[in-house]
Amino acid sequence: MAQMQRTIKKAASLAGTGLHTGCQSTITFTPAPINHGITFIRTDLENCPEIPADIDHVVDLQRGTTLGIGEVKVHTVEHVLAALAGLQIDNMKVELSGSEPPVGDGSAWPYVQVITDAGLAEQDAPKQFLEIEHPIAYSERDRGVDIVVVPSDRIRITFMVDYKNPALGTQYTSLVDLDDEFVEEFSKARTFCFLTEVEELLDANLIKGGSIDNAIVILDEELTPDKVARMRDAFRESRPIFAGKTGIMNDTPLRYYNEPVRHKALDLLGDLFLIGVPLKAHILAARSGHAANVALARKIRTIHQKQLISHKYGPKKPVGDFLLDINAILKIMPHRYPFLMIDRVIDIEGSNRIVAIKNVTINEPFFQGHFPGKPVMPGVMIVEAMAQAGGLLLLNAVENPDNKLAYFMGIDEVKFRKPVVPGDQLRMEIEMISFKRSMIKMAGKAYVESKLVAEGVFTAVVVDKNS
Repeated sequence: MAQMQRTIKKAASLAGTGLHTGCQSTITFTPAPINHGITFIRTDLENCPEIPADIDHVVDLQRGTTLGIGEVKVHTVEHVLAALAGLQIDNMKVELSGSEPPVGDGSAWPYVQVITDAGLAEQDAPKQFLEIEHPIAYSERDRGVDIVVVPSDRIRITFMVDYKNPALGTQYTSLVDLDDEFVEEFSKARTFCFLTEVEELLDANLIKGGSIDNAIVILDEELTPDKVARMRDAFRESRPIFAGKTGIMNDTPLRYYNEPVRHKALDLLGDLFLIGVPLKAHILAARSGHAANVALARKIRTIHQKQLISHKYGPKKPVGDFLLDINAILKIMPHRYPFLMIDRVIDIEGSNRIVAIKNVTINEPFFQGHFPGKPVMPGVMIVEAMAQAGGLLLLNAVENPDNKLAYFMGIDEVKFRKPVVPGDQLRMEIEMISFKRSMIKMAGKAYVESKLVAEGVFTAVVVDKNS
């Protein structure tokens, strides 16, 4: 039975203080239509600008996840995203009266509570899942970060951290079923940091809305009277601040025996929500944080975009080490014999890069006259092959590509390095330089085996077919 998309039944709000800005703000969750996705709306700014909650709008990861468009930003949204991901919500408008949502107790629970009290509503459209078909790996060896994503029938997370601190040590957790486990076992896990990090954040003029109630502080250095005085002043705290006996400031009791690693899993869930489509995958992570999580999300998003292209134009299960075959290319490209210069697309990376193949045979009509007895592929045809590969990349980067054409307006810095002859296989690699409105600039290179045979810079415009 298909799972249906979800939104909230009615508007629900929560007010409080932003963690880093210290500003008072109100967050309001409101219903959104089918296929709307998640958007943040800055109601405190003129025209109430909207920011989609997706990986393309992540602008900062220093102390949390910040989304933005131009000068408009929303800070520290990871716990909001974790709440939406854990409750499996697809469509929501998240209105904010400031630049940062209220921090609450440092977990996703305050948002979960507000949303579940308002109720969830199923919508008359099935969810679209991203199913991981092959293992994916991401590593940062210098930081000891390792993440592996493998196929699964649902979203699962296995997380491990190991800290050289007796209050934490090595911790492990596993989230197997969102319906059964998320609300009670993970959403209440609070953020944590080390005392040295508190000092660094205060030095950076951050955590203006911090308190002893919205984070677990692990003692990794001596809690001196000077540090206590500084925190009491910064947090406007009248209650005692002390070292205690557990290695946790004020001996704050944990909600779970492994609360820190559960919060790490919560952060991962929220960061992967930025892919923009729910996952069916098992994520096994060691020591990852927001930066690594978002890097993984970008990698998965690229794979998802390739799947969408392949499923739209080709067989649902691609055969061989390529993305699009000639039958798929014929569905996209307007060119036909004898002027179609692309035989296969090896790879597409969003709107950034394409790799395509042209098999050069003696049957090409231009070899009859170029040159008799010494067949050499005309340089203009090599340029045309690169341009067509660039056209494929352009049509993947625009909305409604079936109704568009790409016209090339200029070709600069063209150089030919080596003759191309029958039996060669041209490998075109095209990279986007700039994309402003309908004007595009790309750099192209053509190779035979590993040798560069031609290169150039292309300028093009995308127009409607009927214009």
